[in-house]
Amino acid sequence: KLPHNNGMNGNGVHHVSVRAPVSVNPAKLKSHRQRWNVRPSEMSKKTLNPIRAIVDGMKLTPNPEKPMIALSIGDPTVFGNLPTDDTVLQAMKEAIDSHKYNGYAPSVGYQKSREAVSNFYSCPEAPLEGKDVILTSGCSQAIELAISVLCNPGDNILVPCPGFSLYKTLAVSMGIQVKHYNLLPEKSWEIDLQHLESLIDDKTACLIVNNPSNPCGSVFTKDHQHKILAVASRNCIPILADEIYGDMVFPGCDFQPLAPLSSDVPILSCGGLAKRWLVPGWRMGWILIHDRNDIFGTGIREGLVKLSQRILGPCTVVQGALESILNDTPPEFYQGTISFLKSNSEICFSELSTVPGLNPVMPTGAMYIMVGIEMEHFPDFQNDVEFTERLVTEQSVFCLPATAFEYPNFFRIVVTVPEEMMIEACIRIREFCARHYRPRSQDSHELDQ
Repeated sequence: KLPHNNGMNGNGVHHVSVRAPVSVNPAKLKSHRQRWNVRPSEMSKKTLNPIRAIVDGMKLTPNPEKPMIALSIGDPTVFGNLPTDDTVLQAMKEAIDSHKYNGYAPSVGYQKSREAVSNFYSCPEAPLEGKDVILTSGCSQAIELAISVLCNPGDNILVPCPGFSLYKTLAVSMGIQVKHYNLLPEKSWEIDLQHLESLIDDKTACLIVNNPSNPCGSVFTKDHQHKILAVASRNCIPILADEIYGDMVFPGCDFQPLAPLSSDVPILSCGGLAKRWLVPGWRMGWILIHDRNDIFGTGIREGLVKLSQRILGPCTVVQGALESILNDTPPEFYQGTISFLKSNSEICFSELSTVPGLNPVMPTGAMYIMVGIEMEHFPDFQNDVEFTERLVTEQSVFCLPATAFEYPNFFRIVVTVPEEMMIEACIRIREFCARHYRPRSQDSHELDQ
């Protein structure tokens, strides 16, 4: 047995044990970044708002001699001529003064507020309870949640053309394909049902139906909606019903929500306070889950709850005011708004329908009128974008080119502007068209004979 030497060898030198070198994985060495490389996500790069893309690319330099009239903004509050009702404001003041709504609410909304919405929209043909309502940050988030819960990347959705650009913005960013089905201007923008059905395949996850329509201002008849539902039922496709303009229809026209007409098609109906109550900035929307045959089951409901937890729901103060807003707003307020929109629409339609080269389509609801351009009579311009761009340059009137809605050779007018501005805008549009209109050669020939 060797004597203990306290870690020293016979020469009195400390013995140091040396570990074998650790082998380093070359791949790990490579992962150590040598320089900053922060890039935007693929989702952010795929997020594109077609309206912004087109408007930002336009050369919008108004005529300095004429005050600007913007007929392009879908916000009824811009000009101050359409205030919300005092009862709506009072409900908000009381909600604030109660000090009850300063904390977090459940992500799907306060139960009492959800029940206020379900009671407001429930009917015998399509009964609703509080559990069937998800409160959202505006109707836009309602649409986003509905698309997110129904679709996976690689799926496709069916979207109206012309239609609200947000559907495409949301879907494409999620890796969902958008298929456009045609609306028919000669039939007051009804859906081309044959075209719609031809687009359906095994990857179709959802049909979006927008009624009343942005940008068309059209309202579907009950008969037409039955035919839409028949297509969805035949092909087992759930519907996202964008009904934010629900009940904003002109006298003599009837708005019929989609869900009460269906016996089997599951429907997520999206709505909100923005347009009918004229408070788009308050960001209060909702999803109504219509699923009488339990086709969505618990999965879609649970999915919506989980998705709502990403941003913890809409403003609690507005939720606190919601029951009073829905129940106490007087009918005269709604009627006043609708009468104004109808009157402005009639002024715009009657003025522009006598302008050579323009073909307005009379709306029956919402806040818009679509105007067709006979481009062959306006050779100075290649398309609706150039037409509307020059209209700003020469007349200081801005209408949104319908290319923004995937529908060239039309433009959209918002009819919420004060009446005198609408009349002045129509005078300027007439003057602009008179300056640039050219009869076709065969028209000139016919005139000579």
